[in-house]
Amino acid sequence: MNTRSRIRAGAAAVALALLAAGCTGSGSGGGVRGTPGAAGLRDPLFPRLGNGGYDVSHYALTLSYDPATGRLDGRAEITAKATQDLSAFNLDLAGLTVRGATVDGAPAAVNRAGDELTLRPHDEIEDGAEFRTTVSYGGLPKTITDSDGSEEGWLKTADGALALGEPTGSMAWFPGNHHPSDKAAYDITITVPSGVKALSNGVLTAEKQAPGGRTTSVWHVAEPMASYLAMLAIGRYDTSSTTSTAGAGGTIPVLTAADPEVAAETAALRARIPEILDWQKENFGPYPFAASGAVVERDDDVGYALETQTRPVFPASSFDTHTLVHELAHQWYGDSVSPASWKDIWLNEGFATYGEWLYAEDFEHTPAQKNFEKAFANDAAWAFPPAAPRTPEDLFAAPVYQRGAMVLHRIRQEVGDDTFFEILEGWPTKHRHANVTTEDFTTYVESVTGRDLSGLWDVWLYGDGKPDKPTD
Repeated sequence: MNTRSRIRAGAAAVALALLAAGCTGSGSGGGVRGTPGAAGLRDPLFPRLGNGGYDVSHYALTLSYDPATGRLDGRAEITAKATQDLSAFNLDLAGLTVRGATVDGAPAAVNRAGDELTLRPHDEIEDGAEFRTTVSYGGLPKTITDSDGSEEGWLKTADGALALGEPTGSMAWFPGNHHPSDKAAYDITITVPSGVKALSNGVLTAEKQAPGGRTTSVWHVAEPMASYLAMLAIGRYDTSSTTSTAGAGGTIPVLTAADPEVAAETAALRARIPEILDWQKENFGPYPFAASGAVVERDDDVGYALETQTRPVFPASSFDTHTLVHELAHQWYGDSVSPASWKDIWLNEGFATYGEWLYAEDFEHTPAQKNFEKAFANDAAWAFPPAAPRTPEDLFAAPVYQRGAMVLHRIRQEVGDDTFFEILEGWPTKHRHANVTTEDFTTYVESVTGRDLSGLWDVWLYGDGKPDKPTD
């Protein structure tokens, strides 16, 4: 994600109880041994976000949206594995009305309290068992206004809608485990009126006519994806398709879409995505996904760029070379290698910002040292250590971006270019499609360099205040 801020506004509490009958077939045969999964994962910045007791492996979302009425109807099929004996478990969902739920085909009781759904299956789910939950829901999806006034969740546009979700907005359009530590594969089927296009993450596997003058598109994401990186873009887009050779297995499709009002002015830069990916492959290693692209909207429709997996989203005024480099760099740093908790977000933004510095070094005759000096002179970059954001409002502040990039430049200065670029490629290769912590990164760097860099970490990563400026 590029320059912006966010988090959640509280949802109104709604109570709903759907009593269950039937049998899951697991047959606990006596008293319940299981306990409810946790209703939050105690993330340092969002303690109530996410849910415990299970790991999701796959979401199958079947959605229908009518831009004229603004109504979204959905069915979410969630395949997960229990990590404890479960008597009940939670899903995150903001605003939308739940019509019913099943677990392994049998009706489940559902209680609603604000953004939390508590599902109680007829029989407990044993530790290690795979189970499938289906939730039917619908209504007018919410736009979540963050504390700084920025918006996420479901954003209505002039001709459709955008669904964006960093850090919490994905719960505005589907139920799930909405914490970045629980990544999953996705299949997203979306039906909209004919003449309107619906784009999502990954590869378009089918597009067909549906009853009632509508069109259904099916999108497949095989690689694990954090829920905040899921997206929908619904509107009357001009689209363009090409290919890139940056993929690990060879050629990948590159699909871009632009609002007709900004399509012509953004066409040339959209066409450069394969070229930029090729350059990034040289520095970061093979592109980690099966597809790439971008969606460019009018400024009135979205106020920030976001690194949604495989297909980042931009307002037209922010669709410039550096922002495109930044959001595409996130496909390695943040999307493939994702934070274990939100306090680790500098691993997303510091790397993506340093990607901009490298691009300027290679193509604009601006050494990374010059950008380092510019960032060092920015007093806002020293408000807090990049590895220790204090509040949700700090997630997208200057220390995360600029001081995060300065940490990487200090590593480069300490170990030299050969070892630094080995780290730059090796880190996303070693942790491909995984979740990581800041401690994972410092341990990795010291293992590659064979050096104790605790002094660097103490000052630049964790230290309060502005240190003395290092010599070149």
